[in-house]
Amino acid sequence: MSDLIPKHGGYRKLKSFQVARLVYDVTARFVERYIDRFSRTRDQMVQAARSGVQNIAEGSQASATSKKTELRLTQVARASLEELKLDYEDFLRQRALQIWERDDPRGQKLIDRRCQTADEVAAWIVETTRKCGQRGPSGRGGRSADIPESISSTKSTPSTKSTTLYPEYSANSALVLLAVACSLLDRQVERLAVDFENEGGFTERLYRARSAKRGRIKGD
Repeated sequence: MSDLIPKHGGYRKLKSFQVARLVYDVTARFVERYIDRFSRTRDQMVQAARSGVQNIAEGSQASATSKKTELRLTQVARASLEELKLDYEDFLRQRALQIWERDDPRGQKLIDRRCQTADEVAAWIVETTRKCGQRGPSGRGGRSADIPESISSTKSTPSTKSTTLYPEYSANSALVLLAVACSLLDRQVERLAVDFENEGGFTERLYRARSAKRGRIKGD
């Protein structure tokens, strides 16, 4: 029976799930600060981020009885995160903000930081922009209002948001994390496809189990 229904549902240990969930948390915070609450883009970004997380989990859970379903849902997760990447790129492009190249050293530094929470990502953004010589929005070195409340309680002023590096760094940081998540999912999809081709799914395992049982009965 253990061969027929293998261990499944360990999605919380998947690196792809962990990074996708971090992207979800970062995105929820990002849209709260930078996307108009009446914009459809706000809901679309959150839903795309959530879809990435949920489909990884659902696919992992479904793997016990359907490798094909696991593969399909993992591909859906990958597609959802690709959609989210485009939203972040559009945010930067439409505001004439820089989109970091794939080999930008800032991206690698963020990856090396191995952030586990949105707060840690926000703290990295604050630290990095200050190292770049960026002062606070008032020009007096004060904290930006775009920093999460967990880091600063200072409220923002609309006239200063566009003059800071925080929107650019926030969007690009999300893109860096998305690139990591998508790369992990690409490898996961490739592995699942090979496993499905070599081992088949539940139907194939059931057929083999029944054939083996009939063989034992005949042997008796």
